[in-house]
Amino acid sequence: MRIVYDHWVYIFKNIWFILPFAVIPALFLSLSMDFAAIEAFWRGLFTGDFVTDWFEIFSCFSLFGFGTTLDIVYAVCGVICVLVFMSFTLAFVEKHMRIGKRTLASLFSQFRGVFLPVAGMMLFIFLLYEVWALVLAAMLYSILSIASKAAVIALSLAVIVLFFAALLYLITLIYLCLPCMHMTGLGPLQSLLYSYRLMVGVRGRLLLSLLMSFVPAGLIVWGASFLPEAASVVICLVLFTFLFMSYCVRMETFYFMADKLDREDLLQSYREL
Repeated sequence: MRIVYDHWVYIFKNIWFILPFAVIPALFLSLSMDFAAIEAFWRGLFTGDFVTDWFEIFSCFSLFGFGTTLDIVYAVCGVICVLVFMSFTLAFVEKHMRIGKRTLASLFSQFRGVFLPVAGMMLFIFLLYEVWALVLAAMLYSILSIASKAAVIALSLAVIVLFFAALLYLITLIYLCLPCMHMTGLGPLQSLLYSYRLMVGVRGRLLLSLLMSFVPAGLIVWGASFLPEAASVVICLVLFTFLFMSYCVRMETFYFMADKLDREDLLQSYREL
């Protein structure tokens, strides 16, 4: 269980260094979400007054809101900020774990080598997630044709749980590819194959770690959607800030452990005792 919590230990020990990278992308992503669609879908599901518009169902599960032009602007800014600030975060964390130095020096030079792999991988993940949301919305929309309300509720919940389990599993397949590209210099395909082999010993723990992060996060977003929009945005800003840090740091933590690499940040701490 220690590896599940190790990345949180790192985050809180180094929070003032990585927090500034997380706030801006979290802000745009929280502003772009369609909380009205989330609230309408879940209220309808539990009251039996189901949302029958396919696009509104999709908007409930999409990372981005498409209701207004401003929502689209926020979504585009959110994606760009994720690509830029995740590159800085991974460059900082990888350098700290690899050589034990917690400085911002040479961060911009490292950024140039990290940005393209991060951009390619994260754009692929965003696309994968949106396709997942499209298919899930289509499945939920088709279930509405069933006459029994109880059956619609039961089947909808079962499909949502099944789809989330499949999504988490897909994430584990590619999760270590990005730090592998950064650390080894291998191309995307070679890094994917190598990182997949590394996953053999840690997949169960990674799945548990992702569950412990994303299940509570989903419940928080669900609860926040019933609040006034300003409160929803503030709550999701805090939530997405920590999810962003967790996603980046967990990636490096699991890679160093799976590839059996010494973490100089830990060794440096032991030397200082």
